[in-house]
Amino acid sequence: WSNHLVNTDASRRTLKRLYAALAVVGYVATNWLVLLVSIDTGNWLLWTKPAETTAGMFANRISAAFAIDLLVTVLVACILFHVEGKRLGMRRIWSYWLLTFTVGLAGTLPLFLLHRERRLEQLESTRRAA
Repeated sequence: WSNHLVNTDASRRTLKRLYAALAVVGYVATNWLVLLVSIDTGNWLLWTKPAETTAGMFANRISAAFAIDLLVTVLVACILFHVEGKRLGMRRIWSYWLLTFTVGLAGTLPLFLLHRERRLEQLESTRRAA
């Protein structure tokens, strides 16, 4: 099933559309809440008052579990961005790190996967032409 999902042109287009939609949803959904907190507290993008941000992230065991899960996932994603980006010869890999640390992973990961799919298509097209 997974081979069929990524090996046809129509399936690849569908996957790219899905990644694009998830990037938009990931950025809008999370950053809408960040914007509201920024307006309410003056803690712009959750960066200007790091102690307040950290206190909120670890306010109880449930939020701490989610925070730790996210922090580990961010680390893994940054490793993926670097390793996979270098392997495929993707440019501006640093921009995925910057986006992750400024506006979040929820939009950046699907954005990276979208660009990865495009790069894979370029490489396959180049191989077929050669």
